[in-house]
Amino acid sequence: MRTLTFLSLLILLSFSCEDREKPIIETPDVEELNTYKHEEFIMGSDLSYVNVLESYGAKYKDKNSVKDPYKIFKDHGNNLVRIRLWHNPQWQVPVNGSIKYSNLPDVEKSIRRAKELNMAILLDFHYSDDWADPARQDIPSAWKGLNIAVMKDSLYNYTLNTLQYLSSKYLTPEYVQIGNENNEGMLWTTGKVVNSDFTNFATFLNSGISAVRKFSETSSIKPKIILHVAQLQTAEWWADGVVNKGGVKDFDIIGLSHYFKWSEVKTMAEIKAIISSLKSKYNKDIVVVETAFPYTSQNADSYQNIFSGTEAPQGYTVSKEEQFRYLKDLTQTIIDGGGKGIIYWEPAWISSTFKDRWGTGSSWENNTFFDFNGNVLPAIDYMNHEYKF
Repeated sequence: MRTLTFLSLLILLSFSCEDREKPIIETPDVEELNTYKHEEFIMGSDLSYVNVLESYGAKYKDKNSVKDPYKIFKDHGNNLVRIRLWHNPQWQVPVNGSIKYSNLPDVEKSIRRAKELNMAILLDFHYSDDWADPARQDIPSAWKGLNIAVMKDSLYNYTLNTLQYLSSKYLTPEYVQIGNENNEGMLWTTGKVVNSDFTNFATFLNSGISAVRKFSETSSIKPKIILHVAQLQTAEWWADGVVNKGGVKDFDIIGLSHYFKWSEVKTMAEIKAIISSLKSKYNKDIVVVETAFPYTSQNADSYQNIFSGTEAPQGYTVSKEEQFRYLKDLTQTIIDGGGKGIIYWEPAWISSTFKDRWGTGSSWENNTFFDFNGNVLPAIDYMNHEYKF
């Protein structure tokens, strides 16, 4: 054991305290042929399920060797991890005996895993105790019965307090999403868009935005703000409502979900045109924050899959090779339209003994970047592909 001099100790201590937001950097096991910085173009993955899946026996492999899934994604070009946050998901207790995922302690663990590998974070506030999507935007139980003024303040304080807590742990996210797939508003029915009236919805969005901006005043990391709509056919109407009718201006990114299964936008040319139009009209960066593509029609368990794997967009079929090709084509299309990133939704939701309200295993395993034995698939390397900017 070598003895450190007093001067050496002082130097080490000064570096360790220099920047509390600076993550630990770990050298990849594999050569990264094309590694993009998230500030230039986001190559991201939503890994919200990973912690709970590992606790139920999920194993992730690269070249038949079990590895940390976060490390696998990092090694294959992933530069951002998206993590969802529910307010108080007590509904998990009767299903699995306790709250196991997507609450603040779980989010803290996920962010730490990503930061230790120098990946950026997108924190996705659902502002609900449960899934928030185009069909459901439930008010957290703690906020039910509040009038709009008090609910707006509750949203503000919750957002600010969450960010301040994460900052105290050196886990500040680089991006914050104010709501999830808010096609017809949030915090229903108070914040629901009815007859194209965006007033209450805009009040809640601006409250969340104000909290992030307030946090940024004293933070070395100043999170960029994302607002999120599902499906491109809805995006133009929604953006006009949010910005022009609702008067919500102070945000950075329009986030889009694009799933071909539910999309009326069928071709890459149409995708490019919509992204280009949104960027031009609203002067915001555009990121596809959710997408997916199946590589098989088979099931690894008895849990019925959301994507059957028997359908694909025009010009594509379902296979491992086609999953890879589709993601490369979609990414290039986003770039050609002036977009700034792509995030794949739950590419690690493989089958395990994990149980939710609808089944045991996974309803998404045929959309992941892993085969039924847990080995990585070719599609994961779409993030390392050389694109034309």
